[in-house]
Amino acid sequence: MTDIIHRIGIKAPISKVQAALSTVSGIAGWWTKETLSESKPNGAVQVVFRSKGGDEIGNAKFTISKSTAEEVVWRFTAGPEEWIGTDATFSLSQQGESTIVIFGHRNWREAVEFTAHCSMKWAIFLLSLRQLVETGTGQPSPDDLKIDNWN
Repeated sequence: MTDIIHRIGIKAPISKVQAALSTVSGIAGWWTKETLSESKPNGAVQVVFRSKGGDEIGNAKFTISKSTAEEVVWRFTAGPEEWIGTDATFSLSQQGESTIVIFGHRNWREAVEFTAHCSMKWAIFLLSLRQLVETGTGQPSPDDLKIDNWN
C-alpha cells in the first residue's frame, strides 16, 4: 500500500479548518467549486473537476466518515479507479497560533504515475485550503494552479 502525506500550518483555530474540510461550502471554497452533497446524514459528497473551458476532467464521490476537532476522514466510493476504497485523512492539532494539518491520501494499491500527479495536486489544494481559511478566498478548481497535461 502507498500513502501520500503532506503537512501544512494554517493560522486559524481548529474549528475553522474543520469546517472547511467537512462542509460542502468549505470544500467548494478550496478544492473544487462544483461540490454537491446528498441532503441526509452521512450523505455522499460529489465533486467534479473542470477545465477552465468547462470540460469535465475528473470527478469523485466520498462520504465524510469522521469529523472531529482532531480528525476529518473522507472515504472515496467513486472516481478514479485508484481512489476507490482509499481515504483522505486530515489530522488536526493546535500548535501556537496555527492549526497543523497532517494530510494523508491513504491505502493506494500501488504507486503509479497518477499517484505522483495527485501528490502534487493535493499539495496545491492544501495551499488553497490555507488561503481560504486565512483570507476567505481559496483557489478551487477550475481556478487552481495547473501542473501538467492532465489538468
